[in-house]
Amino acid sequence: MKTTASRGRRGAVALIAAGVLAVSLTACGGSGGNGESGSEDIGISIITKTASNPFFLAMSEGAKEEADKLGVTLTTAAGKEDGDEPSQVTAVENAISRGDKGIIIAPNGPSVLDAIQKARDAGIYVIAVDTPPDPADAVDITYATDNRLAGQLIGQWTAAQLDGGDAVIGMLDLFADKIVTVDNNRDQGFLEGMGIDVNDPDKIGDEAPTGSYTGGAGGTYTIVGNEPSQATEEGGRTAMETLLSKNENINVVYTINEPAAYGAYQALQAAGKEKDVLLVSVDGGCTGVDYVKQGILGATSQQYPLKMATLSMEAIVELVKTGTKPQTSEGLDFFNTGVELVTDKPVDGLASIDTTEGSQVCWG
Repeated sequence: MKTTASRGRRGAVALIAAGVLAVSLTACGGSGGNGESGSEDIGISIITKTASNPFFLAMSEGAKEEADKLGVTLTTAAGKEDGDEPSQVTAVENAISRGDKGIIIAPNGPSVLDAIQKARDAGIYVIAVDTPPDPADAVDITYATDNRLAGQLIGQWTAAQLDGGDAVIGMLDLFADKIVTVDNNRDQGFLEGMGIDVNDPDKIGDEAPTGSYTGGAGGTYTIVGNEPSQATEEGGRTAMETLLSKNENINVVYTINEPAAYGAYQALQAAGKEKDVLLVSVDGGCTGVDYVKQGILGATSQQYPLKMATLSMEAIVELVKTGTKPQTSEGLDFFNTGVELVTDKPVDGLASIDTTEGSQVCWG
């Protein structure tokens, strides 16, 4: 499904913003409705990380549209904030009590895995989206961006833009107190794209703080630090202020997502340094693509939450009706929903799309 920001999406945003964290939506099935005959007895829950992040708002809206199309009963739920595991555990337990056939979840952390196992033991098919759990087989399948590749693309772009110059790098991650695969893969992927040795590829922050990068024309680097942003604008601003207090000469900033990136931009503006920094991110939402167009971001890796939701819904309905299970992408332990580098400053040898094309497919 390819779409731009729609009027329908605004309704979902208003609903969630009003404080409703879970709502059951029953579509009309059988003859005379848009749904497929018999699908109205299929209950599915979609449980996102937050009810405020634009990425997950788009994902929930995509699931609602697909529920109308398929004629299934959909319940939506979300954590109060990124990392809120108890709310997700409660939502999973509610899905078990309802007898849902499937759960689609962007897990907020490892504490959710026990609840997921209980759901699977109860015969519920569980699909992770956005964030593959660790281990991957804690769910039946994951539909997600190749987050490692997403990080590598913006790292490669950044190294090329530096043209051999020194890189003084600030890293705006998701958490400092827990390990989440999406956080690790984007962070480490970015450094790999820059051509920086990451030491343990599954651990954030253990790379040498100074050394040489080999991406682009190659050069020397200094990593000022890794600061948690909680993937929010406020968190990004605070994290950037902290990094600038450590080294005011930062000229490269990696951010976990675009809300954190905009917070970082505000801090850079306040310090009068916004024109001196290459700021890159991951998401490729409609607002994020506009940030690239404005020059706030140099590049972003675009992912497709609507596609994650749509394919997950279809997979559960197909499984219930025919017993056919979805398969992972070749060579991966998840189903890859795709990623594109979005920039108006293309690099030779590095595939990308510009902001015009990116705005046409934002959120997928």
